[in-house]
Amino acid sequence: MNVLWDATSPLTVREVLDGLGERDLAYTTVMTVLDRLGTKEMVRRERDGRAFRYAPELTRDAATSELLHAALDEAGTDRTAALVHFAQTVDPAEAQALRAALDEIAARTSE
Repeated sequence: MNVLWDATSPLTVREVLDGLGERDLAYTTVMTVLDRLGTKEMVRRERDGRAFRYAPELTRDAATSELLHAALDEAGTDRTAALVHFAQTVDPAEAQALRAALDEIAARTSE
């Protein structure tokens, strides 16, 4: 996903593979992963001649948010405890960002 997020336009499988650098991956492996990401609606696929080009469907922030929601879902019935534990592990700048976001949400809901 990082290769796609860093790109300025949709990429072919070959371009994604090249963007991964020195990793020892097969073309078909990258193609399979991109197809699975498409099934999960994380990337969109558009035809370009005989090939397909791939672009992110979600921003980095949106994808990270979905991962955090999935992690909370794994916490089971005690999502609050997981959130509190997470909040206790962030650095002061991240805590301030969380505080500001929560204040903004509170202001919107009280209008």
